[in-house]
Amino acid sequence: MKKLGRIQKLALAGLSALAIATPVAIAQTSGNDQGAKTQGEHGGRGKGGRHGRRGGGEFGGQRGGRMFRGVELTDAQKASLKQIRESFGERTKALREQLHAKRGELRQSESGGAFNESLASQKLAELAPIQAKLMAEEARVRQESLAVLTPEQKTQLEQRRAEFKAKREQFKSRRGEKQSDQQ
Repeated sequence: MKKLGRIQKLALAGLSALAIATPVAIAQTSGNDQGAKTQGEHGGRGKGGRHGRRGGGEFGGQRGGRMFRGVELTDAQKASLKQIRESFGERTKALREQLHAKRGELRQSESGGAFNESLASQKLAELAPIQAKLMAEEARVRQESLAVLTPEQKTQLEQRRAEFKAKREQFKSRRGEKQSDQQ
């Protein structure tokens, strides 16, 4: 197999960190009960609510309640899910603060005009274990949240996921057709 160059390794590490960091960044926003929006229809982030960024995790943070939209939940289940999300926020607060600080250090290493590859690699290596811990906590929240559901509700959830995947594939195929027509 061909050896990767230093730039390629750094790019791979950066992409990996970005893939891991995206749900973390979304999870850092906390608070709104059952995913209620506060600033306009799209949470104050413009048309579409994303500005090109991936959506948040299914269970943690602000988007926590949206995962179960369309699934009939009892008041007790809603309260239990709210408690799970709040507990997640409390457990991960220190991790999120550490990530924020490490990202600030990474940004500082990039300032000054000259790129310091070794410093950037070091900062990315420091980010990875923190992000891994946060991902483990997110997985724990997913399991705790799914444990609250009845088998019928889990079936509803799976049906919603299948519908969403089908719609996403339709969108991708239409977008692909438009792009090929433009060329």
